[in-house]
Amino acid sequence: MAALPARDLLLVWEQAERRSPAERALALLAAACPELPDDACAALPLGWREARLFGLYQETFGSELELVTPCPQCGETLEIEIPIDGLATAPREIEPVDVEEDGLRLSLRPLNSADLAAAAACADAPAARRLLATRSVLAAFRNCVEVDPSELTAEEMDIVSRALAGLDPRAEVLLDFACPGCGHRWQSLLDAADCLWHAIDAAARRLLREVHALARAYHWREADILAMSARRRRRYLEILAG
Repeated sequence: MAALPARDLLLVWEQAERRSPAERALALLAAACPELPDDACAALPLGWREARLFGLYQETFGSELELVTPCPQCGETLEIEIPIDGLATAPREIEPVDVEEDGLRLSLRPLNSADLAAAAACADAPAARRLLATRSVLAAFRNCVEVDPSELTAEEMDIVSRALAGLDPRAEVLLDFACPGCGHRWQSLLDAADCLWHAIDAAARRLLREVHALARAYHWREADILAMSARRRRRYLEILAG
């Protein structure tokens, strides 16, 4: 996987800026997997998707992820850095699995980005949860009688959720936080698409300011400015500032 050059970074930013979070994640995934067609990207298990997105982050912005989050108890802002080397490593191959519990026999596949995009259109969280569970079930049998996945009970949905967590444990990465001010402890989801998007958004806006300043001063074309290395652009900007 290669880092996003300046021109491609701006193209990805422009394509993803006005999309919904679910659609944006797919656009970012396409940038992280240029060798795959769109439907293959959307079908990647979520654990693989997270690894690909963190891999693109690592190549483009470095191996340290800077996070800023408020304490939900007292509001104090926490700033931390975490290494993403392990997060950018692809997990094992994830294949469909059979699960049996309390008379229920299920054949499950891991969730993917297309599933999340479909769930984003649901009216509320319980409906989204049911849709995700239903889409992941390839076959369901209750006491040896086949049932439609949409007819599973709430308790059976819990079985599906637990099985999916074990099938693709990298689909959700939870971080543990402890507030140094009030001592409150909590967990928060680390979303690769969200982290990557914030970094791309900040870099794109910085690039646009650099292009504006250099084009205005030297009358260079945008394409020529973006083709320069970041180091060379900075040197020209330092000359202008001096």
